[in-house]
Parts: sequence; structure tokens; C-alpha cells
Amino acid sequence: MSDKTSADLFEKAQRFMPGGVNSPVRAFRAVGGTPVFIDSASGSKVVGADGREYIDFVGSWGPAILGHGHPKVIEAVAAAASKGLSFGAPTGREVEFAEAIVSRYPSVEMLRCVSSGTEATMSALRVARGATGRDLIVKFDGAYHGHADSLLVRAGSGAATFGEPDSAGVTTATVSTTFSLPYNDVGSLEEFFSANGSRCAAVIVEPVAGNMGCIAPEPGFLEAIISLCEQHGAIAIFDEVMTGCRLSRGGAQELYGLAPHLTCLGKVVGGGMPLAVYGGRRDLMERIAPLGPIYQAGTLSGNPVAVAAGLATLALLSSEVYERLETSGKRLEEGLNRALRDTKTTGCVQRVGSMITLYFHEGPVRRWEDSSASNKEKFADWHGKLLGRGIYWPPSAFEAAFISAAHSDGDIDRTVAAATEALQ
Repeated sequence: MSDKTSADLFEKAQRFMPGGVNSPVRAFRAVGGTPVFIDSASGSKVVGADGREYIDFVGSWGPAILGHGHPKVIEAVAAAASKGLSFGAPTGREVEFAEAIVSRYPSVEMLRCVSSGTEATMSALRVARGATGRDLIVKFDGAYHGHADSLLVRAGSGAATFGEPDSAGVTTATVSTTFSLPYNDVGSLEEFFSANGSRCAAVIVEPVAGNMGCIAPEPGFLEAIISLCEQHGAIAIFDEVMTGCRLSRGGAQELYGLAPHLTCLGKVVGGGMPLAVYGGRRDLMERIAPLGPIYQAGTLSGNPVAVAAGLATLALLSSEVYERLETSGKRLEEGLNRALRDTKTTGCVQRVGSMITLYFHEGPVRRWEDSSASNKEKFADWHGKLLGRGIYWPPSAFEAAFISAAHSDGDIDRTVAAATEALQ
């Protein structure tokens, strides 16, 4: 345990880091109060700098699907680190990791490792533009695909939390080739392709939205994206940085029985280490240097310690783990719905697998306009009361919460009790 409290650390941090943090949503600006500085974590719990334990539903924003510090993952990381931290050269473990991903994702015939989800999405879009010779890309309102310039257009997550979906420093020329359409709106997508189909390089989508809360795709929406892209020679990209290996062994595309042209993975596949992937059809990936003219590189890409963590995590994701995640998710969903009813609070709970959001909105929430209409002040109040009761929930109304295999029935029941009290 640190000899300083979170308040002490936050005060000092603000002198050296913008907002006192290294990623905006961590600053708690959307919910108020002092962010918890984490000292340690194990299983379903995190421990703050001042020694208080919390049941954790942030889960490192998704990677901690097994819970924190799984012994076999830690063992794999330690063994890899003992042989060296980084080589800037290929390793056998990278090949093993690539094979493990390809075995889980039939749509991925070839892949490239990178260090973050942002790198994965920006690289996939470069491949799409390079392969098609076109400039236009489509994303969806409220979707966040990392902080690459061309994607900060009506973005969700931290960008939405601060009330400004576009970022200063992003030029008009950069975003002029990005179109943002309503999520779950096939008609708008058809209209776009009718007018711009011959100029469109790619459509990128979170198959289950997680950066405007948890929003499932409506029947036919994802299918329409792939179909329209194929009709017009564009590339359909599934951003599964959040959903990959979380919603099922093969992510959302396995869950819905679909095959996008390119896929981006991160979070779970890195086991908590900086590791992400983009991959897809062989003919597209063979256009990347050194085989083709599309350039992408990274000193730490395929880092041996990160790959070891990813491989150990993937090996532990059995069918029993996914059954446990679904059971816990259902228990939490039912408990939160009961809490809303018992306290006569306007709200709705939306869940897909182990991703879940409580919206202070009558619902259902189908797109960004619905999500942004939720009562953010009510959420901030609820979040603070949860924290005071030992529950660490994402500090943004626009972020999905994550359930891990380490959450016990007791953890879920304690969370439901705390949530009910916090609504009263």
C-alpha cells in the first residue's frame, strides 16, 4: 500500500500530467470527486492507494476477463521477462500467437501485431484505403475507434464525456473524408452508398457498441454493412478491440455468424499488456510492407512479454469461462433491473455477454442520440455513491462495464445491493 492517499497522489499528478492522468476518462471529470489511484489488484478486486478494496467492473477497460493477476498469466509474463523484455526482432512466440488468433477468427487469414487499439484501427483503415485506392471512410455516431485524427468525428467514450466529439488539433482536411452515420440505421448507410459508393474505402464499426454504453446491433445491421461494402467494392472492418474474445471465443463475429473483411483486436488478446492486432483477408494483408506498398511498423510490435500474456489468457478462455461470464452477466442484469423497479428509478439495463450498462434513460438505447439523452447528473450521483460502497464502476455514463470470470455470486449480489442503496 502507498504511503500517500489518492487525493495526495492526484494533487501531485496534476502538476506533471494533463488533468493528472494518462488517459482522460480516468480523471473522473464526468462524475466528480477524486479518482482512485490503484495500488494493487487481484481477482475481482482492486485496492486503492489508501488501502480500500473495491469490486472492480472496469477491468482495465476490458482486458481483465479472467480477473486481475491470474497466476498462470503472471507466470507466463515472468518467464518471458526473464529472457528479455524486447528484441526488435521476430520471435517464435509471435508465430504461436498469430496461429492462436487465426484459429479463433476464420475471417483472419493473416495478421499484424501492434501495441494499441488505436494503432490497429488506423492501420486497418490505411490498408483499406491502400487496397481500394479510395479516400472516404464511414464510422458511426458515438463510436470510438481510438484517437487517430480521422476517427475523432462524433466519437463516443471519453470524447463524448467531455461534451466535444471532435478534438482540437484535428484539421478540417483530415476529417473531410470521414462520414459519421447513425448506428443501427441501415437506411442512412444505404443512402450514403447510393451517393458515394464508388468513393468509399471502408466502413468501420463496433459490432457491439461499447463506447456509448453497451448497445447491441439490431437484426440486419451488421449484415447490411458487409453486403453494401461487397456490392460497392469497399472494406468492412469490425473493430473488436473491446468485443474480441470477450463475447465468445471468436468475438462478436462468431456470436453473430459473420465474416468482415478486416478485424481489429485488443484488450483481452493482450491479457492486460500493450498488445493489439489487425488482420483479415490474405489478399488485403499481403499489401502491407514488406510484401506490398502499404507501410506500417512498430518497435514494440509483437513484444515478447505482451505476447506471452496474450497466449496465456487465450489458453485459459474455455467454454466454462464463457458460461460463467454469461451466468454472472445475467445475474447482474436482473439485479440492476430489480433495483430500478424497487426504487422507481427511470432507467434501463443493456447487456451483451459480459458487457453491461445501466442507462438513466427509459430506453431502449439504440444509437448515440438515445445514449446522449441519458441523465448524466443522475449517473454521476449514482457512481459516487457506488464508489462509497466499495464498487468501482466505469466513471463515465458512456462506457460499458465489464464482468470477469473472477466475479463471484457474492460480488454480484453485493453490487446489486449497493446499486439499490445508491438509487434511493
